Amino acid sequence: MNGRALSNLFSTVLAAAVLATSASSAMAQLNTGGQASSGSTSTNIQIGTPQPAGAAQSQSSYQGSITQGKATAATLSLTLDDAVQRGLQANLGLLLSGVQTANARGQRLQQLQALLPDIDGSIKEAFVQSDLAAQGLRIPGFPTIIGPFGYTDARATLNWTVVSLKNYRAYTASKHNFTASQLSAQDSRQLVILTVGNAYLKILADQAQTEAIEAEVKTSQASLDQATNFHTAGTAPALDQLRAQVDTQSLQQQLISARNQIEKDKLALARTIGLPLEQKFELADKVPYAAFDQPDVQQAIKQALANRKDRAASAELTAGAVDQRKAATDDRLPTVKAEADYGDIGVNVRHSHGTGDATGTITIPIFKEAQYRGEAQIVQSQLDQQLDQQSDLDAQIEADVRDALLDIASSQQQVEVAHSNVELSNEVLSEAQQRYAAGVSDNLAVSDAQQSVAQANGQYVNSLYQHNVAKLNLARAMGVAQNYKEYLGGK
Repeated sequence: MNGRALSNLFSTVLAAAVLATSASSAMAQLNTGGQASSGSTSTNIQIGTPQPAGAAQSQSSYQGSITQGKATAATLSLTLDDAVQRGLQANLGLLLSGVQTANARGQRLQQLQALLPDIDGSIKEAFVQSDLAAQGLRIPGFPTIIGPFGYTDARATLNWTVVSLKNYRAYTASKHNFTASQLSAQDSRQLVILTVGNAYLKILADQAQTEAIEAEVKTSQASLDQATNFHTAGTAPALDQLRAQVDTQSLQQQLISARNQIEKDKLALARTIGLPLEQKFELADKVPYAAFDQPDVQQAIKQALANRKDRAASAELTAGAVDQRKAATDDRLPTVKAEADYGDIGVNVRHSHGTGDATGTITIPIFKEAQYRGEAQIVQSQLDQQLDQQSDLDAQIEADVRDALLDIASSQQQVEVAHSNVELSNEVLSEAQQRYAAGVSDNLAVSDAQQSVAQANGQYVNSLYQHNVAKLNLARAMGVAQNYKEYLGGK
């Protein structure tokens, strides 16, 4: 082999070594947490507290879904129960929670492996020929070329960190994080029920508003016909006819907008529950007004704190952060490792003999003070952050309950007042129509009365919607959204 060939070979080997080193460095950066290696098993303290399923998701994910099935020509009759069940199967927010739970399960298994032995098997077939002179060995009377010869080696190796409190703490922390993700996935079901129920109630409110406007259009059209007849007969000025025509066309515009809003809100509900967007459906349920008996505030808050899955998930995350803090302290303690191998080696399988060795190592940290203190400060800051978030969540749960109860009480009064206002405005309209028909006044009073009726109907529909949504919010705030029927029924 000439010098240029040797130079090319050396360059190739050097490049391969550099690539291998770079790949190893990249893999080390990618594989955070403890990863088992052939020589030793260790677990690094996780930097960054894992979030439970659903915690990192935006609320917009609950407005989406995975479309299930294909659209049919028939119009689907959709009850509130059907909509909720479809949402629990196809809603994107809930599906993403399941994915994050699977991720937490995988992290727990990774940490578990750090407590278990690594056992590998290998079969090696070797061919060797050595030049002793090239290695600086020149023994008189001894050949400089050894071989060629070959051998077969079948072997099993074991590497096990037998005692490491740091690894154990890291595993228990991963268990808490996995439990937190499961609890958060359950909390996501509550959010799906709230989102679907809100979308369903919005369509019901749209339909009620549309029906009210349709009735107002008919009334306004009758007033227009009356004004036209009076003007034709010469008993009313043209201004009355023009005024009635403007009122009628204004209501027709509102009706067009209301019908369009129904279709848009149907699309929003379909997106939430996974229905094909081209599938036609009608709502089968009506949610009439039902007065709600106000519970004791303190009892409701106590029940919410006991039932809310997001609070239970936060408590698990706090326990995991405590274990990570302990792991940072346990990093200073000795570790016990065992390494062993046993196999069969010989010139071939039939002419071989068993060989093995075993070693035990106790590693005592002497000086890594900067690293240990740095890890301790990081995990302590994460623990402090988690404790602050848990305290804030408790206050937020109490605020959710109080807000929902205030909204229920307020909207309940608004419903009663709005219902009375609808009756009164209809009486005013009837009186104005009678006066106009009798020729006592022009139709200005009729026009004003029609606008009052439209405004009263809109307020009544909106107050009903707000009342039902407030009851749904209370069910969610108390962690019992699955009992939405009881709350919408008045409980």
